[in-house]
Amino acid sequence: MPNSATTQTHSSDEAVQTALWILNEVAGAGLVHKVNIQFWDGTLWPDAAPRPTTIHLKHPGAIRGIFKPPIAVSMGEAYLRDDFDVEGNWEDVGELFEALDVASLSWSQKLQAGSKLLRLPGGKASESVKMPMQSGTQLRGKRHSIERAKQAVAFHYNASNDFFKLWLDTRMVYSCAYFRTTQDDLDTAQTSKLDYICRKLRLQPGQRLLDIGCGWGGLVMYAAQHYDVDATGITLSQPQVDEANERITKAGLTERCRVLLRDYREMNAPEPYDALVSVGMFEHVGAALLPTYFQQAWKLLRPQGVFLNHGIAFNATREAPHGPNFVEMYVFPDGETVPIHVTLRAAEESNFEVRDVESLREHYALTLRHWVRRLEAKHEDALKFVDEPTYRIWRLYMSGSAYGFATCRINLYQTLLVKNDERGHNSLPLTREDWYS
Repeated sequence: MPNSATTQTHSSDEAVQTALWILNEVAGAGLVHKVNIQFWDGTLWPDAAPRPTTIHLKHPGAIRGIFKPPIAVSMGEAYLRDDFDVEGNWEDVGELFEALDVASLSWSQKLQAGSKLLRLPGGKASESVKMPMQSGTQLRGKRHSIERAKQAVAFHYNASNDFFKLWLDTRMVYSCAYFRTTQDDLDTAQTSKLDYICRKLRLQPGQRLLDIGCGWGGLVMYAAQHYDVDATGITLSQPQVDEANERITKAGLTERCRVLLRDYREMNAPEPYDALVSVGMFEHVGAALLPTYFQQAWKLLRPQGVFLNHGIAFNATREAPHGPNFVEMYVFPDGETVPIHVTLRAAEESNFEVRDVESLREHYALTLRHWVRRLEAKHEDALKFVDEPTYRIWRLYMSGSAYGFATCRINLYQTLLVKNDERGHNSLPLTREDWYS
């Protein structure tokens, strides 16, 4: 009988051959002009030519862990377990992983692949890296109800203010920046975004502004400081409320700026707002509640007031993902993106007039790349506030999102809406020239 060392070597060899077969059958070398895969025994795929990014497989059990269905979740979880790591640019890996996820194999190929995988050892998590104890699938209550929305927001945003400070800009703006050139640093681009939004809203001194989903208060503070408006922000994250109001106090803005712990459906303003803005919150609303969202915005806004809605959209020309989703499980529970035409229809059915729609897709790819680089540079510091799996979740999520925006799989739109008066009138100028002057 073979000894344990011989059996282990045989399993390792079989794992390498199985992985090579799957990679060659499913992906092929044509998709890896930027990526090498290095096995635990030193074997390289597709060949030994140097490439800018390398996927390092740590042990034979990684193969079964990566390729078990659903691959979209399994690959992410294998990375969290430290079954593999990536040296170089995660975006380079995106095309290969996507090809593996959507590959069309014949039934005979599927049976052959399944048979090969079942003979391999199971995943063996690193002793130093443990899987997260919780996932978004553990949320309770009716999807998108106020109580469940609070759970979802806490899951994503309550990790640690100090963790976010490591890689966000100094204003802690957690949404797509606006780059006048690709050479802009993150602080410059985020300040440009805040000013661009204020100009799109055409804010005037003394007006009342409501920011729905205000994060750490960067926009309401900027609008109060530079446009002399009375600004209110709302969020469902208590750590964000605490950090934002502390910043507001330090800036001496408490008389005309505040952040409240409030759901948008709980707002009941005795006096309507002159302008509304929602930046990066729209993805949490849910398709079924879009009419509620826009109808509530309509109620909160005065006649001739404007509403800027800034949110991610799914590309309508691509098939929507089915089944379990890594981002929903580990990053944004209950998050939903819809094509832009669905958003515009819901807004119009709530009586808003659509005045402008602008894609900032490339801007979000640039923003995410800044965030990823800053997070990677602060890896050791990040581990003071979160554990290694959480760090990996954010590294993978933001890199994957950058790939999605760069390749037009997802988009980011700023939509300017107006609440016309009873006669269909508003006070907007005929052109957009003032936005760019």
